[in-house]
Amino acid sequence: MDFLSPKFEGDPAAIVDCGDLGIRIDRNGRWFYHGSPIARREMVCLFASMLCRAADGGYLLVSPDEVGRIEVEDVPFLAVELFVGGGGRDQILSFRTNVDALIPLDADHPLRLDDSAADGPTPYLRIGAGLEARLTRSVYYELVARGWEEDRDGEKVYGVWSSGVFFPLGRLMPPE
Repeated sequence: MDFLSPKFEGDPAAIVDCGDLGIRIDRNGRWFYHGSPIARREMVCLFASMLCRAADGGYLLVSPDEVGRIEVEDVPFLAVELFVGGGGRDQILSFRTNVDALIPLDADHPLRLDDSAADGPTPYLRIGAGLEARLTRSVYYELVARGWEEDRDGEKVYGVWSSGVFFPLGRLMPPE
């Protein structure tokens, strides 16, 4: 079994494949075991620390001895809070996820906007090898409020600066 995550360091031939574990993460970041919510936050955080991405795009929970597949409706994590340090082009933006990981917005953890949704762009933050967190709507609006216009190759682009990198949030239409 091939893993994208650097968390797995063992010999794949020595690990026991448990198949489908009956765990599902819904679009709102809630974890379920055989249809029942996993209510203990500590368990969710433990499982989240074991989460890896398979080379085929699926999601896996990997322990030193076992691996099993889980179902993820969209992405496994949500960015639920925005932190701001500094200001202007020197600011550093970070996001807290629903499992209390603090992820900086930087070159290693960029934003991706999916424009295919009918209700507007959906922003995602890369948090690790093949893993992403979707920004909640309120966090996205807070991020947009921190943005400004930049001229990029003669085109007006709206976005934010963080960790010395400009992250586009959208193109601005020229005035008519």
